[in-house]
Amino acid sequence: MSQHQLIKVPPTKNTLLELKKQTRFLEDGHSLLERKRELLTRLVYERVGEYQQLRKETHAAIKSAYRWLGLAHLRMGSRALQQVALGIAPTLQINIIPKRSMGVEYPAISTERLPMEPVGLLGTDTSFDEVRKELTETVLLLTRLGESEMALSRLMAEQRKAQKRVNALKYNIIPRYRNTIRYIESVLEEEERNVLFQIKLLREKDEEKNRRDEERRR
Repeated sequence: MSQHQLIKVPPTKNTLLELKKQTRFLEDGHSLLERKRELLTRLVYERVGEYQQLRKETHAAIKSAYRWLGLAHLRMGSRALQQVALGIAPTLQINIIPKRSMGVEYPAISTERLPMEPVGLLGTDTSFDEVRKELTETVLLLTRLGESEMALSRLMAEQRKAQKRVNALKYNIIPRYRNTIRYIESVLEEEERNVLFQIKLLREKDEEKNRRDEERRR
């Protein structure tokens, strides 16, 4: 048994009892961490699918919004678009609140559609209303994508952290405790054998002495 795998403690019975108690605690902790790692891994895989789907939907929405924006640009001109954009009321209200999942905190984004107020300027085209609708839908998807990406990133970081702790307990910490327990047990057994051997020798000497005493009395 290599010495670097042992914990530097005195090989006594009290130490042995304490190490066994600590090992049970570490094994329970390992089981809980392993369970957490499994749940985080499952959650990460679920989030990956959701994130990939949102990316596809967001990319499609952006392409559609740019298509309508190009059409409005052709029909209205860049100057008219800039002028009308200055007076537009927001069509979305966005709130960011903290959310927790498996002990991992990340920002959750809630959105609320606001009534789309009509634009009263001359020179606008129906394509401009479509642009506003498409951009509103795109922003909605972008907020969901941002939340999904942030949650996925933090869950993956927590999953990697849990994996490192599980590996450290399984392959380093718990084996060191078990090796130390076995070492102390072997030391105590050897000491016990030595004590029994010494007792045997003393008993034999005592018996020999009694025998000689008995012979002298005869």
